[in-house]
Amino acid sequence: MMKWTRRTHLYLGCFFTPMLLFYILTGWYQTINPERLKHPSEAESFLQKVRTVHVDQIYPAGGDEFDKPTSPKLFQFLVVVMSLAATVTIGLGVFLAFKTLKSKWPLWATLAGGILVPILMLWLGRGG
Repeated sequence: MMKWTRRTHLYLGCFFTPMLLFYILTGWYQTINPERLKHPSEAESFLQKVRTVHVDQIYPAGGDEFDKPTSPKLFQFLVVVMSLAATVTIGLGVFLAFKTLKSKWPLWATLAGGILVPILMLWLGRGG
C-alpha cells in the first residue's frame, strides 16, 4: 500500500506540476498587479497574455480570435481534474509525512502554522 501511495503521489505531482506552476505564477502576478483588462484583446505584453488564460480561460492568440465566441468547458474540466489531483497529491504528501516521521508534533505545528500565518497576515493587513 505504501509503494502505491508513493507512486501515486509521485506521478500526480509530476503530471500537474507544470500547470500548477503556471497557475501559481499567474495568480501571483494578479495579486501584485490587480489591473483587470476589460477585454482579452487589450493584452499586449507576454504577462498580460498568459494572464488571460488564468482569468478568461482562452488561448491568448490575439487579433480577431478574441472576438470569436469560445467555450472553455474542456479547459475548465482540466482545471477541475488538476484541482482534485492536487488535493489528492497534497493529502498523500501529508499522509506520507505522518507515516515517515517519528515525532509528529513538528508536522502538526507546521500544518497549524500554514493555517494560522495566512489568517494572521490577512488580519494584520486590514489596516486601521
